[in-house]
Amino acid sequence: MTIEYEGVQVTATNFRPSLDELKAYVDFVKARVENVTSIKVTLCDNDEVDIQWTAHNQRFERIRRITG
Repeated sequence: MTIEYEGVQVTATNFRPSLDELKAYVDFVKARVENVTSIKVTLCDNDEVDIQWTAHNQRFERIRRITG
């Protein structure tokens, strides 16, 4: 099952969640990650879900090490 919600493509694998459940997964990821473009939710054997996402234009901060 695949839907698009708030510009994010959400795909559910191994189960058929309700629309409200998929929206909750989007809200969960968007609260933690910026610029999410897609989310894949997979039901695991122990009734837990595995959530994978793709995000674009993440801020990258270069860390330099200065050794003397």
